Amino acid sequence: MAKTLKVTLVKSPIGAVPKHKRTVEALGLKKLNKTVELPDNDATRGMIKQVEYMVKVEEA
Repeated sequence: MAKTLKVTLVKSPIGAVPKHKRTVEALGLKKLNKTVELPDNDATRGMIKQVEYMVKVEEA
C-alpha cells in the first residue's frame, strides 16, 4: 500500500504570501483544522515544505 500523509491546516492563510495561499488551496485545504490525506511523493513534499509554517503533517 502506498504511503500517505495527513496534512492539517493550523494557521490561516489570510495575510500570507499570495503564492502560499494558492499552494494551500492546491493541497485541498480550505478551512482551519481541516485534514486531507495526500500521497507521499516529491511534489506533495515540496508543496508542504513551502507552507510548513501553516500546516501540521503526520504519516498515515
